[in-house]
Amino acid sequence: MDLRAQLRAMHQDAVKKPSPAPAPPARGCFRRDTLLPLSGFPGAFELDTEALRRMAEDPKAVAEGRHLPLPETIDPKRILYLDTETTGLSGGAGTIAFEVGLGWLGPEGFTVRQLVMRDYPEEGALLKEVADIAQGCEVMCTFNGRTFDLPLLESRFLMNRIRTSCLDKPHIDLLHIARRVFRLRLGQCNLTRLEEAVLGQERTDDLPGAEVPRRFFDYTKSRDFSLLEDVLRHNLQDIASLQVLLNRMTSLFAHPETAGHGADILSMGVALERFRHGEEARDCYRLVPTGRWHADGQTRLAQSLRRAGEQEAAREVWLGMISRREGGITPYVELAKIYEHQDRDYDAALEMTRRAMVLLAERALLDAGAVQADQNALQYRYDRLRRKRSGRED
Repeated sequence: MDLRAQLRAMHQDAVKKPSPAPAPPARGCFRRDTLLPLSGFPGAFELDTEALRRMAEDPKAVAEGRHLPLPETIDPKRILYLDTETTGLSGGAGTIAFEVGLGWLGPEGFTVRQLVMRDYPEEGALLKEVADIAQGCEVMCTFNGRTFDLPLLESRFLMNRIRTSCLDKPHIDLLHIARRVFRLRLGQCNLTRLEEAVLGQERTDDLPGAEVPRRFFDYTKSRDFSLLEDVLRHNLQDIASLQVLLNRMTSLFAHPETAGHGADILSMGVALERFRHGEEARDCYRLVPTGRWHADGQTRLAQSLRRAGEQEAAREVWLGMISRREGGITPYVELAKIYEHQDRDYDAALEMTRRAMVLLAERALLDAGAVQADQNALQYRYDRLRRKRSGRED
């Protein structure tokens, strides 16, 4: 039985229980613990720490003090997965997290604790339990938590006079990482779309996120707790998916050759290079398979090699692109620069520029303005090289 089927069965068992929630006690909030078997989380205890750090950490943000650095070693059991369900989707002073889902790995399985505020006086108890659990973790993992969940919780902590230091943890926000890797191929990168396209799971009968606030307000009028069961099922799947998605993405960064999509491999390379992991980025560019994205991968590979001071290796990449007739005029122009500035071989630079001009004249491109700009630039380069060859320009 896969994770999706296990979650569905557990939800059916839950809704067989009496629907009305018990009368709220003087203190405390509603709590539900669900233990999911480890069979639904393959590789959960085998996270590649180095790959995870390359994937999730922004060295520039850490250096500027905007984010806390991830630990040198990351214990998978000390990662807290967090997702909130709120009274509004746009944030603001009136928005409250009426339900908070928290997940963590343990030797028995993956525990999901769901805390529900059955009435507004229970908010403080809910937040206090969130704070107690968060205090014991090393790293927090969310989906858009950096922008939404954590700022919301911090503001509600302050309103309830609860210390916010428990939230000052290194943070893995899978939304931003997923966008870097999958937006080129998928466009939309919400969690449901990633479940389908990346994890191979499809939700059925799921409550749309936009319906969640209305369910809570309907519940506060009727006190019928069954109205919140779909919310809890939706949240349970979100928390479980966070763990599976973190595993999958960390595995991709550890072994990009397993990605299966050229767009994803190229995007991983771009992300790695942005975060100053040049050698790993070049490995990704080399792995981009023949097809739609190969020329982009080769172009970025050559540019990265040049920036790393590996000029001869970059030259070989440009020559290979010309032999395969890929990359348009770019490899010709880049080789012309190498021949001019590095080799001082003006004849070779002129030849590459001439071949680029011929290629551009043969191509029927839709953007006439771009073609004209390229033609003008090539003509200027050609005339300048001729003058330079004849000794009339230094």
